[in-house]
Amino acid sequence: MNDNTLRLPAEWEPQGAVLVAWPHPDTDWDYMLPQVEECYVHLVRAIARHATPIVIAPDTGRARSLLAGIDADILFFDVPTDDTWTRDYGVIVTRNAAGEPILTDFGFNAWGGKFAHDRDNAVTRAMLSAGLLRGTYTDALGFILEGGSIESDGHGTLMVTDSCLLTPTRNPSLTKADIERRLADLLGARHILWVTDGGIVGDDTDGHIDTIARLAPDDTIVFVGQPAAGRDPDPQQAAWLDALRESVMSLRTPSGQPYNLFELPIPDPIYDEDDGSRLPATYANYLIINGAILMPTYGQPRNDELAARIIALAYPGYTVEKVDCRALIRQHGSLHCATMQIPSDVLPI
Repeated sequence: MNDNTLRLPAEWEPQGAVLVAWPHPDTDWDYMLPQVEECYVHLVRAIARHATPIVIAPDTGRARSLLAGIDADILFFDVPTDDTWTRDYGVIVTRNAAGEPILTDFGFNAWGGKFAHDRDNAVTRAMLSAGLLRGTYTDALGFILEGGSIESDGHGTLMVTDSCLLTPTRNPSLTKADIERRLADLLGARHILWVTDGGIVGDDTDGHIDTIARLAPDDTIVFVGQPAAGRDPDPQQAAWLDALRESVMSLRTPSGQPYNLFELPIPDPIYDEDDGSRLPATYANYLIINGAILMPTYGQPRNDELAARIIALAYPGYTVEKVDCRALIRQHGSLHCATMQIPSDVLPI
């Protein structure tokens, strides 16, 4: 594996802004726009306590109106979008040997061509052209990679899932070794943790790592496990959670030591109101931002509180703030999926 000078910072390093895309009628949110907009108001308010929210939409007029009561600086940018999952099409910022920001623009094909994505795939270039991003641009559009599919410890270790990165709908011509070389060349990966994963029931992403396991400081991994009350009622998911636990327990640090592990409960099942399918609710989909952790909740007080306490133990010194994401999960995503952090020196503000 190549050992280059690039470094992908950990999410817990200082950030300047968080990118979110406002839901609009030309998205899958159209049928429940008022409910999801209320969720976004709460989300942007929470972000604004810790960083500058950047809100994008084809027309940000409605977002400006709904967010007018937030006493904070918010940056708005009008740009065409297909959907709201900025984690997966927002710019990924690495650092070169001098610490300067490298703006890497990976290809986005909506998790293997499942949905429309051309407008989302062009957002980073539009922001760069408008002067909203500063740094050296790297065109990596020929390599499909979503931000939700990678976790970094800031020191050359990346955690990924084989079910996502090796699926033939992403980069069909590349072998596992080829993908590891790309991760080394573009993100400075020197140690890659491959998690064996089939994905949470209802997941559209083929098993994004940010839905099941997260890196934390001091060689720590936070991952999802069985419900607090016992085994998951879905036999497929219960077996998968057991396999995930074994996979995470087998991971080792670059020095060969086991990781410190914190196990989150999986939320009680949440089902789609229309077709009855199970939705992929997970507490692992939290955002780390400048000394705080914004954690999704699902209207389950016992589980919500237990998850918050476990996350607080895994991140000593961080405050955990809850954001109700019952609206977000209706479209099979949650809080981390809907946000992308951006360092201060990349911004024009």
